[in-house]
Amino acid sequence: MTSSHAPDPVWQDRANHAAQSVTALFGRKLLFVPGTHLAAVTWNPRQPTLKWQAALQRLGSLAALQVPWHYWWQAHYVDCLVDTGRRQRGGQEPATEATTAARFSGPLFRPQKPGAGRLASRLLTGIRLRNAGTYVNNYYDDMAWLALATLRLDALALETGQPGRRRNAAVRKTLALQFDAASTDHMGGGVFWSRKRDFKNTPATAPVALFYARSGQQAKAQALVDWLDRTLFDPAQGLYLDGVRLNAAGEVQVDRAVYTYNQGPVLGALLELGGDANLARVAEVVDGVNRLLTVPALARRAHGGNAGTASGGTVLRCDGTGDGGLFTGILCRYLALTAADPRLPEGTRTTAARLVTDTAQAFWAGRRVLDAGEAPENQRGKSIFSHNAGHPAQETYPPGTAVELSTQLQAWMTLEAAAVMNSGPSGPLPTGSPRGA
Repeated sequence: MTSSHAPDPVWQDRANHAAQSVTALFGRKLLFVPGTHLAAVTWNPRQPTLKWQAALQRLGSLAALQVPWHYWWQAHYVDCLVDTGRRQRGGQEPATEATTAARFSGPLFRPQKPGAGRLASRLLTGIRLRNAGTYVNNYYDDMAWLALATLRLDALALETGQPGRRRNAAVRKTLALQFDAASTDHMGGGVFWSRKRDFKNTPATAPVALFYARSGQQAKAQALVDWLDRTLFDPAQGLYLDGVRLNAAGEVQVDRAVYTYNQGPVLGALLELGGDANLARVAEVVDGVNRLLTVPALARRAHGGNAGTASGGTVLRCDGTGDGGLFTGILCRYLALTAADPRLPEGTRTTAARLVTDTAQAFWAGRRVLDAGEAPENQRGKSIFSHNAGHPAQETYPPGTAVELSTQLQAWMTLEAAAVMNSGPSGPLPTGSPRGA
Protein backbone atom coordinates (compact mmCIF):
# COMPACT_ATOMS: atom_id res chain seq x y z
CA MET A 1 0.00 0.00 0.00
CA THR A 2 2.94 2.37 0.56
CA SER A 3 5.77 3.51 -1.65
CA SER A 4 8.19 3.14 1.24
CA HIS A 5 11.87 3.44 0.43
CA ALA A 6 12.85 1.86 3.74
CA PRO A 7 11.67 -1.03 5.91
CA ASP A 8 10.02 -0.37 9.26
CA PRO A 9 13.18 -0.42 11.45
CA VAL A 10 14.76 2.25 9.28
CA TRP A 11 11.73 4.53 9.56
CA GLN A 12 11.76 4.04 13.33
CA ASP A 13 15.41 5.09 13.44
CA ARG A 14 14.73 8.10 11.26
CA ALA A 15 11.87 9.27 13.45
CA ASN A 16 14.01 8.78 16.55
CA HIS A 17 16.81 10.82 15.01
CA ALA A 18 14.38 13.66 14.22
CA ALA A 19 13.07 13.57 17.80
CA GLN A 20 16.57 13.64 19.24
CA SER A 21 17.65 16.45 16.90
CA VAL A 22 14.73 18.77 17.62
CA THR A 23 14.80 18.28 21.38
CA ALA A 24 18.57 18.68 21.55
CA LEU A 25 18.63 21.86 19.47
CA PHE A 26 15.51 23.60 20.76
CA GLY A 27 14.36 22.05 24.06
CA ARG A 28 15.26 23.38 27.50
CA LYS A 29 13.78 24.24 30.87
CA LEU A 30 11.78 27.44 31.17
CA LEU A 31 14.14 29.85 32.95
CA PHE A 32 15.75 26.92 34.79
CA VAL A 33 12.46 26.10 36.59
CA PRO A 34 12.47 22.40 37.63
CA GLY A 35 9.81 20.19 36.08
CA THR A 36 9.31 22.45 33.06
CA HIS A 37 10.19 22.19 29.39
CA LEU A 38 9.77 24.53 26.44
CA ALA A 39 11.22 24.95 22.96
CA ALA A 40 13.12 27.99 21.73
CA VAL A 41 11.59 29.33 18.52
CA THR A 42 14.96 29.60 16.77
CA TRP A 43 18.33 27.88 16.88
CA ASN A 44 21.44 29.77 15.83
CA PRO A 45 24.28 27.50 14.76
CA ARG A 46 27.07 30.04 15.02
CA GLN A 47 29.61 28.90 17.57
CA PRO A 48 31.06 31.60 19.89
CA THR A 49 34.78 31.49 20.54
CA LEU A 50 35.12 33.90 23.47
CA LYS A 51 33.59 33.61 26.94
CA TRP A 52 31.65 36.85 26.64
CA GLN A 53 30.26 35.68 23.29
CA ALA A 54 29.19 32.40 24.86
CA ALA A 55 27.46 34.31 27.66
CA LEU A 56 25.61 36.46 25.13
CA GLN A 57 24.54 33.35 23.24
CA ARG A 58 23.15 31.83 26.43
CA LEU A 59 21.20 35.03 27.09
CA GLY A 60 19.94 34.94 23.52
CA SER A 61 18.88 31.34 24.02
CA LEU A 62 16.84 32.35 27.05
CA ALA A 63 15.31 35.24 25.11
CA ALA A 64 14.27 32.79 22.39
CA LEU A 65 12.00 31.15 24.97
CA GLN A 66 10.34 34.47 25.70
CA VAL A 67 10.00 36.51 22.50
CA PRO A 68 8.23 35.91 20.23
CA TRP A 69 5.74 33.57 21.83
CA HIS A 70 4.30 30.93 19.50
CA TYR A 71 1.74 29.02 21.57
CA TRP A 72 0.63 26.79 18.72
CA TRP A 73 4.18 25.74 17.81
CA GLN A 74 4.55 24.48 21.37
CA ALA A 75 1.22 22.62 21.06
CA HIS A 76 2.57 20.74 18.05
CA TYR A 77 5.77 20.06 19.97
CA VAL A 78 3.58 18.28 22.55
CA ASP A 79 1.98 16.27 19.74
CA CYS A 80 5.37 15.28 18.31
CA LEU A 81 6.60 14.10 21.72
CA VAL A 82 3.43 12.03 22.11
CA ASP A 83 4.04 10.54 18.65
CA THR A 84 7.47 9.40 19.78
CA GLY A 85 6.27 8.15 23.15
CA ARG A 86 3.49 6.10 21.61
CA ARG A 87 5.64 4.67 18.87
CA GLN A 88 8.38 3.62 21.25
CA ARG A 89 5.89 2.15 23.67
CA GLY A 90 4.28 0.12 20.91
CA GLY A 91 7.59 -1.37 19.87
CA GLN A 92 8.30 -3.04 23.22
CA GLU A 93 6.76 -6.37 24.13
CA PRO A 94 5.70 -8.01 26.33
CA ALA A 95 4.20 -5.35 28.57
CA THR A 96 4.48 -5.51 32.33
CA GLU A 97 3.64 -2.97 34.98
CA ALA A 98 7.31 -2.06 35.31
CA THR A 99 8.04 -1.79 31.60
CA THR A 100 4.83 0.10 30.92
CA ALA A 101 5.88 2.86 33.32
CA ALA A 102 9.35 2.91 31.78
CA ARG A 103 7.93 3.37 28.29
CA PHE A 104 6.19 6.56 29.29
CA SER A 105 9.34 8.11 30.72
CA GLY A 106 12.13 5.98 29.32
CA PRO A 107 15.45 7.26 28.04
CA LEU A 108 14.55 8.67 24.63
CA PHE A 109 17.51 11.00 24.42
CA ARG A 110 20.16 9.99 26.98
CA PRO A 111 20.22 7.75 30.05
CA GLN A 112 18.80 9.44 33.15
CA LYS A 113 16.98 11.98 30.99
CA PRO A 114 13.17 12.16 30.76
CA GLY A 115 11.58 10.32 27.85
CA ALA A 116 9.13 11.65 25.34
CA GLY A 117 5.93 11.20 27.33
CA ARG A 118 7.27 12.75 30.52
CA LEU A 119 8.88 15.57 28.54
CA ALA A 120 5.51 16.29 26.93
CA SER A 121 3.95 16.53 30.38
CA ARG A 122 6.64 18.97 31.47
CA LEU A 123 6.05 20.93 28.28
CA LEU A 124 2.39 21.41 29.20
CA THR A 125 3.56 22.93 32.47
CA GLY A 126 6.01 25.15 30.64
CA ILE A 127 3.31 26.36 28.23
CA ARG A 128 1.04 27.39 31.10
CA LEU A 129 3.79 29.28 32.92
CA ARG A 130 5.03 31.03 29.78
CA ASN A 131 1.43 31.89 28.81
CA ALA A 132 0.94 33.96 32.00
CA GLY A 133 -0.35 31.07 34.09
CA THR A 134 -3.19 30.02 31.80
CA TYR A 135 -3.89 27.80 28.81
CA VAL A 136 -6.34 30.35 27.35
CA ASN A 137 -5.07 32.13 24.26
CA ASN A 138 -6.39 34.82 21.93
CA TYR A 139 -6.68 32.35 19.05
CA TYR A 140 -9.14 29.48 19.11
CA ASP A 141 -7.18 27.42 16.59
CA ASP A 142 -4.10 27.60 18.85
CA MET A 143 -6.13 26.30 21.77
CA ALA A 144 -7.67 23.55 19.64
CA TRP A 145 -4.24 22.21 18.71
CA LEU A 146 -3.24 22.10 22.36
CA ALA A 147 -6.52 20.44 23.34
CA LEU A 148 -5.97 17.71 20.74
CA ALA A 149 -2.39 17.16 21.90
CA THR A 150 -3.53 16.97 25.52
CA LEU A 151 -6.14 14.35 24.63
CA ARG A 152 -3.42 12.20 23.10
CA LEU A 153 -1.02 12.75 26.00
CA ASP A 154 -3.76 11.76 28.43
CA ALA A 155 -4.38 8.52 26.51
CA LEU A 156 -0.70 7.72 26.85
CA ALA A 157 -0.77 8.50 30.57
CA LEU A 158 -3.86 6.30 31.02
CA GLU A 159 -2.21 3.33 29.35
CA THR A 160 0.97 3.69 31.37
CA GLY A 161 -0.50 4.64 34.75
CA GLN A 162 1.52 7.86 34.90
CA PRO A 163 0.51 11.06 36.74
CA GLY A 164 -0.85 14.20 35.13
CA ARG A 165 -4.32 13.04 34.19
CA ARG A 166 -6.08 15.45 36.55
CA ARG A 167 -4.13 18.32 35.04
CA ASN A 168 -4.91 17.06 31.54
CA ALA A 169 -8.63 16.94 32.32
CA ALA A 170 -8.51 20.49 33.65
CA VAL A 171 -6.82 21.68 30.45
CA ARG A 172 -9.50 20.06 28.31
CA LYS A 173 -12.34 21.45 30.43
CA THR A 174 -10.92 24.97 30.29
CA LEU A 175 -10.40 24.89 26.55
CA ALA A 176 -13.73 23.21 25.79
CA LEU A 177 -15.48 26.20 27.37
CA GLN A 178 -13.58 28.46 24.98
CA PHE A 179 -14.64 26.36 22.00
CA ASP A 180 -18.27 26.42 23.07
CA ALA A 181 -18.13 30.23 23.25
CA ALA A 182 -16.51 30.49 19.82
CA SER A 183 -18.96 28.14 18.07
CA THR A 184 -21.93 30.35 17.19
CA ASP A 185 -24.60 30.75 14.52
CA HIS A 186 -23.00 33.93 13.16
CA MET A 187 -22.32 33.52 9.43
CA GLY A 188 -24.27 30.27 9.53
CA GLY A 189 -22.09 28.40 12.03
CA GLY A 190 -18.44 27.49 12.40
CA VAL A 191 -15.83 28.64 14.92
CA PHE A 192 -14.31 32.09 15.23
CA TRP A 193 -10.58 32.26 14.59
CA SER A 194 -9.78 34.78 17.32
CA ARG A 195 -11.27 36.82 20.12
CA LYS A 196 -11.86 39.63 17.63
CA ARG A 197 -14.76 37.43 16.45
CA ASP A 198 -14.76 38.83 12.92
CA PHE A 199 -13.50 35.80 10.97
CA LYS A 200 -14.54 32.15 10.94
CA ASN A 201 -12.25 29.71 9.23
CA THR A 202 -11.17 26.16 8.58
CA PRO A 203 -8.03 26.39 10.78
CA ALA A 204 -10.21 26.92 13.86
CA THR A 205 -13.37 25.01 12.92
CA ALA A 206 -11.71 21.76 11.81
CA PRO A 207 -9.54 21.07 14.88
CA VAL A 208 -12.40 22.06 17.19
CA ALA A 209 -14.66 19.63 15.31
CA LEU A 210 -12.02 16.93 15.73
CA PHE A 211 -11.72 17.70 19.43
CA TYR A 212 -15.49 17.43 19.85
CA ALA A 213 -15.54 14.14 17.93
CA ARG A 214 -12.77 12.65 20.04
CA SER A 215 -14.33 13.81 23.30
CA GLY A 216 -17.72 12.18 22.67
CA GLN A 217 -19.60 15.21 21.31
CA GLN A 218 -20.38 13.89 17.86
CA ALA A 219 -23.41 16.10 17.24
CA LYS A 220 -21.37 19.26 17.78
CA ALA A 221 -18.58 17.90 15.64
CA GLN A 222 -20.89 16.97 12.76
CA ALA A 223 -22.57 20.39 12.85
CA LEU A 224 -19.18 22.05 12.39
CA VAL A 225 -18.22 19.66 9.59
CA ASP A 226 -21.57 20.34 7.89
CA TRP A 227 -20.85 24.08 8.06
CA LEU A 228 -17.44 23.56 6.52
CA ASP A 229 -19.00 21.50 3.73
CA ARG A 230 -21.68 24.11 3.01
CA THR A 231 -19.49 27.16 3.32
CA LEU A 232 -15.86 26.41 2.54
CA PHE A 233 -15.62 23.21 0.51
CA ASP A 234 -14.75 23.89 -3.14
CA PRO A 235 -15.97 20.90 -5.18
CA ALA A 236 -13.95 21.95 -8.23
CA GLN A 237 -10.72 21.59 -6.30
CA GLY A 238 -11.86 18.97 -3.81
CA LEU A 239 -10.34 21.11 -1.05
CA TYR A 240 -11.42 23.39 1.78
CA LEU A 241 -10.97 27.15 1.47
CA ASP A 242 -9.62 29.28 4.28
CA GLY A 243 -12.52 31.21 5.84
CA VAL A 244 -15.35 33.74 5.77
CA ARG A 245 -15.82 37.22 7.17
CA LEU A 246 -18.44 39.97 7.03
CA ASN A 247 -17.65 43.02 4.88
CA ALA A 248 -18.71 46.57 5.66
CA ALA A 249 -22.08 45.93 4.04
CA GLY A 250 -22.72 42.95 6.28
CA GLU A 251 -22.23 40.46 3.46
CA VAL A 252 -20.35 37.21 3.89
CA GLN A 253 -17.10 37.17 1.94
CA VAL A 254 -15.12 33.99 1.35
CA ASP A 255 -11.35 33.97 1.60
CA ARG A 256 -10.51 31.50 -1.17
CA ALA A 257 -6.93 30.78 -0.15
CA VAL A 258 -6.10 27.06 0.04
CA TYR A 259 -3.59 25.86 2.62
CA THR A 260 -2.20 22.37 3.05
CA TYR A 261 -2.69 22.20 6.80
CA ASN A 262 -6.37 23.11 6.61
CA GLN A 263 -7.09 19.83 4.86
CA GLY A 264 -5.49 17.77 7.67
CA PRO A 265 -7.81 18.26 10.64
CA VAL A 266 -10.84 18.13 8.32
CA LEU A 267 -9.67 14.66 7.26
CA GLY A 268 -9.27 13.77 10.94
CA ALA A 269 -12.79 14.92 11.82
CA LEU A 270 -14.36 13.17 8.82
CA LEU A 271 -12.63 9.90 9.72
CA GLU A 272 -13.52 10.19 13.38
CA LEU A 273 -17.20 10.78 12.63
CA GLY A 274 -17.41 8.16 9.87
CA GLY A 275 -20.49 7.52 7.76
CA ASP A 276 -20.77 7.20 4.01
CA ALA A 277 -20.93 10.93 3.24
CA ASN A 278 -17.98 11.82 5.42
CA LEU A 279 -15.83 8.99 4.07
CA ALA A 280 -16.71 9.90 0.49
CA ARG A 281 -15.56 13.44 1.25
CA VAL A 282 -12.24 12.05 2.56
CA ALA A 283 -11.63 10.44 -0.82
CA GLU A 284 -12.38 13.74 -2.59
CA VAL A 285 -9.97 15.66 -0.38
CA VAL A 286 -7.13 13.17 -0.81
CA ASP A 287 -7.60 13.37 -4.57
CA GLY A 288 -7.58 17.18 -4.39
CA VAL A 289 -4.41 17.17 -2.31
CA ASN A 290 -2.73 14.83 -4.78
CA ARG A 291 -3.71 16.93 -7.79
CA LEU A 292 -3.22 20.44 -6.46
CA LEU A 293 -1.01 20.46 -3.36
CA THR A 294 2.02 18.54 -4.64
CA VAL A 295 5.22 19.52 -6.41
CA PRO A 296 7.79 17.47 -8.35
CA ALA A 297 10.26 15.58 -6.20
CA LEU A 298 13.89 16.36 -6.94
CA ALA A 299 16.61 13.75 -7.17
CA ARG A 300 19.38 14.49 -4.70
CA ARG A 301 22.12 12.95 -2.68
CA ALA A 302 21.47 12.05 0.94
CA HIS A 303 22.65 14.26 3.81
CA GLY A 304 21.68 17.52 2.18
CA GLY A 305 23.39 17.19 -1.18
CA ASN A 306 22.58 19.59 -3.97
CA ALA A 307 19.19 19.29 -5.60
CA GLY A 308 19.04 17.81 -9.06
CA THR A 309 16.40 17.28 -11.68
CA ALA A 310 12.84 16.09 -11.15
CA SER A 311 12.83 12.43 -10.13
CA GLY A 312 9.43 11.63 -11.61
CA GLY A 313 7.52 11.51 -8.28
CA THR A 314 5.81 14.18 -6.23
CA VAL A 315 5.98 15.44 -2.68
CA LEU A 316 3.62 17.64 -0.74
CA ARG A 317 3.92 21.37 -1.23
CA CYS A 318 5.54 23.23 1.65
CA ASP A 319 4.79 26.79 2.75
CA GLY A 320 8.09 28.28 3.82
CA THR A 321 9.04 29.37 7.32
CA GLY A 322 7.18 30.96 10.23
CA ASP A 323 3.74 29.50 10.84
CA GLY A 324 3.81 28.05 7.32
CA GLY A 325 6.72 25.88 8.40
CA LEU A 326 4.27 23.60 10.22
CA PHE A 327 1.67 23.23 7.50
CA THR A 328 2.84 20.16 5.59
CA GLY A 329 3.64 18.19 8.74
CA ILE A 330 0.10 18.71 10.00
CA LEU A 331 -1.35 17.43 6.74
CA CYS A 332 0.93 14.37 6.87
CA ARG A 333 -0.31 13.49 10.35
CA TYR A 334 -3.86 13.08 9.06
CA LEU A 335 -2.94 11.58 5.71
CA ALA A 336 -1.29 8.78 7.69
CA LEU A 337 -4.61 8.14 9.43
CA THR A 338 -6.30 8.07 6.05
CA ALA A 339 -3.81 5.54 4.71
CA ALA A 340 -4.59 3.19 7.60
CA ASP A 341 -8.39 3.34 7.51
CA PRO A 342 -9.89 0.13 6.02
CA ARG A 343 -13.24 1.80 5.37
CA LEU A 344 -11.74 3.84 2.54
CA PRO A 345 -11.15 2.78 -1.07
CA GLU A 346 -7.79 1.17 -1.67
CA GLY A 347 -6.83 3.89 -4.15
CA THR A 348 -7.42 6.62 -1.59
CA ARG A 349 -5.36 4.82 1.02
CA THR A 350 -2.54 4.13 -1.42
CA THR A 351 -2.39 7.77 -2.52
CA ALA A 352 -2.34 9.03 1.07
CA ALA A 353 0.41 6.58 1.99
CA ARG A 354 2.54 7.52 -1.00
CA LEU A 355 2.25 11.24 -0.28
CA VAL A 356 3.37 10.79 3.31
CA THR A 357 6.16 8.32 2.62
CA ASP A 358 7.62 10.17 -0.35
CA THR A 359 7.52 13.51 1.48
CA ALA A 360 9.17 11.95 4.52
CA GLN A 361 11.82 10.40 2.29
CA ALA A 362 12.50 13.82 0.76
CA PHE A 363 12.89 15.47 4.17
CA TRP A 364 15.24 12.71 5.28
CA ALA A 365 17.37 12.72 2.11
CA GLY A 366 17.64 16.51 2.27
CA ARG A 367 18.75 16.79 5.88
CA ARG A 368 22.04 18.43 6.86
CA VAL A 369 24.08 16.87 9.67
CA LEU A 370 25.74 19.30 12.09
CA ASP A 371 29.48 19.08 12.51
CA ALA A 372 32.03 20.43 14.96
CA GLY A 373 32.33 23.72 13.13
CA GLU A 374 28.82 24.95 13.90
CA ALA A 375 27.50 23.14 16.96
CA PRO A 376 28.60 22.39 20.53
CA GLU A 377 29.56 18.83 21.36
CA ASN A 378 26.14 17.75 22.61
CA GLN A 379 24.52 18.83 19.31
CA ARG A 380 27.01 17.41 16.84
CA GLY A 381 25.63 14.64 14.70
CA LYS A 382 22.09 16.02 15.01
CA SER A 383 20.32 17.13 11.86
CA ILE A 384 18.77 20.24 10.40
CA PHE A 385 15.85 19.50 8.08
CA SER A 386 14.81 21.62 5.15
CA HIS A 387 11.67 23.72 5.39
CA ASN A 388 10.86 22.59 1.85
CA ALA A 389 10.66 18.91 0.99
CA GLY A 390 11.50 19.82 -2.62
CA HIS A 391 14.91 21.30 -1.73
CA PRO A 392 17.69 20.14 0.60
CA ALA A 393 18.63 21.85 3.84
CA GLN A 394 22.01 22.75 2.33
CA GLU A 395 20.05 25.23 0.19
CA THR A 396 17.29 26.32 2.56
CA TYR A 397 19.32 26.31 5.79
CA PRO A 398 23.01 26.59 4.81
CA PRO A 399 25.64 26.68 7.58
CA GLY A 400 25.43 29.89 9.59
CA THR A 401 21.66 30.26 9.10
CA ALA A 402 19.22 30.55 12.01
CA VAL A 403 16.72 27.68 12.02
CA GLU A 404 13.07 27.98 13.02
CA LEU A 405 11.38 25.49 15.35
CA SER A 406 8.24 25.25 13.20
CA THR A 407 10.12 23.84 10.22
CA GLN A 408 11.89 21.20 12.27
CA LEU A 409 8.64 20.10 13.92
CA GLN A 410 7.20 19.75 10.41
CA ALA A 411 9.90 17.29 9.35
CA TRP A 412 9.68 15.42 12.66
CA MET A 413 5.89 15.09 12.32
CA THR A 414 6.25 13.80 8.79
CA LEU A 415 8.86 11.22 9.75
CA GLU A 416 6.71 10.07 12.69
CA ALA A 417 3.74 9.72 10.32
CA ALA A 418 5.83 7.59 7.97
CA ALA A 419 7.19 5.48 10.84
CA VAL A 420 3.74 4.73 12.25
CA MET A 421 2.30 4.11 8.82
CA ASN A 422 5.05 1.60 8.13
CA SER A 423 4.79 0.00 11.56
CA GLY A 424 3.81 -3.43 10.28
CA PRO A 425 0.74 -5.46 9.42
CA SER A 426 -1.19 -4.26 12.46
CA GLY A 427 -1.08 -0.69 11.14
CA PRO A 428 -0.60 2.49 13.13
CA LEU A 429 -0.57 2.57 16.90
CA PRO A 430 -3.75 3.74 18.60
CA THR A 431 -3.57 7.32 19.79
CA GLY A 432 -6.42 8.02 22.15
CA SER A 433 -9.40 7.23 19.96
CA PRO A 434 -10.37 4.43 17.55
CA ARG A 435 -8.38 6.08 14.76
CA GLY A 436 -6.91 9.14 16.43
CA ALA A 437 -3.46 10.57 15.86
